[in-house]
Formats: sequence, structure tokens, C-alpha cells
Amino acid sequence: MAGGELKLLGTWASPFAMRVKLALNFKGLSYDNIEEDLRNKSDLLISSNPVHKKVPVLIHNGKPICESRIIVEYIDEAFVGTGPSLLPADLYERAIARFWAAYIDNKLLASWFQTFTGKTEEEKAEAVKQTLAAAEHMEAAFKECSKGKPFFGGNSVGYVDVTLGSLVALVRTSETYDFKPFDATRSPLLNAWLERFAALDAVKTVVPDTDRLVDYAKTRLAEAAAAVSNN
Repeated sequence: MAGGELKLLGTWASPFAMRVKLALNFKGLSYDNIEEDLRNKSDLLISSNPVHKKVPVLIHNGKPICESRIIVEYIDEAFVGTGPSLLPADLYERAIARFWAAYIDNKLLASWFQTFTGKTEEEKAEAVKQTLAAAEHMEAAFKECSKGKPFFGGNSVGYVDVTLGSLVALVRTSETYDFKPFDATRSPLLNAWLERFAALDAVKTVVPDTDRLVDYAKTRLAEAAAAVSNN
């Protein structure tokens, strides 16, 4: 199955598209990056992901794969022997990695987004509380999974590193709003991990510019507020 043409449908600001870019980079795979306009979705995106019509979508030899975590697993399994393995070989450790990857999206990221989009200050405060609680769990997860080594995957980047690492740009954007979910006091292990991960060449080439992302976030939040006020 390995080999052939790879196309990625995504947007520059999407942490989910960045997740796929990270996996492709760490595996050393070349791909055609196709930037989508989500306000004017392409026929290719709609036909490739007719259920959700969302990015990212990886097209491998004309066959589309949707949902970022599924795509990352697909890349790792379809290109065995190309670059490092992202998923652990041990079945139990693989199950644990999948658990924490799902936790990142379903708990950490879900509440994190609410710190920006909450309709009231109370909602935002509660989202901050939930995000910090989720970060505490991820701090414990890092200690368990890394076993004292630099990454969740041990000595090399693994599945959980890619999943959480796709939020590097979001961390930097949050810091401009005076919210730091990973810091040296509450989560020293994650804080140090973030610095190590962000310094990797495979990461630096795909992380969007912070100022550009902040401007984008401000625009989107203003548009959302305007839409609410007009209802």
C-alpha cells in the first residue's frame, strides 16, 4: 500500500491539518498541500468528505481518508518502514496512546476552545478551569508514557506527541491572551516537552506564524460575536 501520490486538503490555521502535516513530516513523506477556503469549499473537499465537509482530508492514490487522528494512524500503518513508527509496537501501549490522543481532543481541546468562544465571562472562566484540569491529567500521562524520556513516545516522537504537538500554535496564541495552559509551575514536564517538541525541524516548518494566527483568531471571534448580536 505504501507509496503513491499524497494530497492534503487543509487550512493553514487548522491544528487538525497541522497534526497531519506533522505526521507526514516525521515520516519523511512528500505530499501536495492544497489550501482550502472553508467559506467557498472546493468540489474536491466536498466529494472527498461528503459527510462532514471538513478539513483535513488526506488523499492517497485517489482515496480519501478523513479525521485527523484516523489519518495519522493511517499514515503510520500504510507507510510501515518509512521513517519512525508513531504508534507503539506493544498493543497495550498502543491502546494507552489512543486513549490519551482521544482525551486531548475530547477534553483538553474542547474546553480550550471554549476559553475563546464562551458567551459569558463565567463560561470562559469555567473553560479555563476545565482546561487546566485536563492539562494536569496530561502532565501525569506524560510521566507515565515517557518513562523519563524526552517524548510521550520515549526517545522519539510518537502518536501522542503528534496529537498534542499540533496545538503548539494554539499555546502561543493563548499566551497572547494571558492564558498559559502549560507552565513551569503547574505542569513542568509538559512545559519542558513543549519547548523540546517546538524546537524540532519537522515542527518548525509547519507551525503557523503566531502574529498571523492571533490576527486570524481576532477576526473569527469578532465575526462570531457579530453573528450572535444580529440574531
